[in-house]
Parts: sequence; structure tokens; C-alpha cells
Amino acid sequence: MTPVERTYGQGAPASGKAQSGTATPSRPAARPGGPAVSHDGVPRRVRLTLARVDPWTVTKLSFLLSVAIGMALVVATGVVWVVLNGMGVFSDVNGVLRDIVGPNAGVDVFEYVGFGKVISLATVVAVVDVVLLTALATLVAFLYNVSAALVGGLRVTLSDD
Repeated sequence: MTPVERTYGQGAPASGKAQSGTATPSRPAARPGGPAVSHDGVPRRVRLTLARVDPWTVTKLSFLLSVAIGMALVVATGVVWVVLNGMGVFSDVNGVLRDIVGPNAGVDVFEYVGFGKVISLATVVAVVDVVLLTALATLVAFLYNVSAALVGGLRVTLSDD
């Protein structure tokens, strides 16, 4: 097992390094109903090192999160468009354009910012967002694994305060 896969109670000491021999924890067991406290009353601290991140797991998680972000983007775009249309912003812009170019020019803002076109553009942006964020997160996972192999990973100390 790697240090990342070890959990307290499987025989790994608090330092996260492998031990030989019996599989008994080096610290006292947690009391039921309360935080785990060592014999001297101080909260137990465990130092772990995040030595590797699985790129496939990062890819799956980033894909799901970016799909959720993309859906939120499309919904937010629709809500903003409905609010702007309800406030009369598009008709005011049409009025300003008619004043500038003349009433017979045939300029209509809804040709460019109609609801269907805006939602379609937001959907395209969301799909590109899903692809780019998934690829970027996977690349970052690979880069983290390379840098963790060089410098030893990310050390964290967990405590049950």
C-alpha cells in the first residue's frame, strides 16, 4: 500500500511510513462518542503525505464538475436574457439604433441577441468549457505527480480537535 491508501487502524503509524511486524496502532484507540485523545489529554495528530493523485479519478471528477458548471452557465445566461428583456433593454437598444441609422435601415437587435441564439452560444461555450477544464485538470494531475515525485508530495497534518 502507498501512504495515501493507508488509514489509521490498518496498521500504519501516525507518520504514514510502513511498519513491519504486527498490525496494531501505535496510538490508543478512539473512545466511542468522543474525539480520539492520547493518554495525556492532547488531541491526536496524524501526518500524511499526498504522494500521488490518480489522473483518471481527476479526469472523472473534473468532467462532472465542469458539466455542472456548464449547465449553470446556460441557465444563468437564460435568466439574464429574460431579465434584460423584461426590463426592456433590447427594445431601448433598438430605439437608439433607429435614432442613429434611421427608421428605414431595418436594424433589429433581436436578429443578433434573440433568445435562441444566445442560449445556443452559451451551450457552445459550455461544451468548450467542459472539454478545456477536463483536459486542464488532468494535465495538472500529471504535473502534480511529476513534482511530487521530485519533492516528496504535499505533507498535511490532521488533528481531531
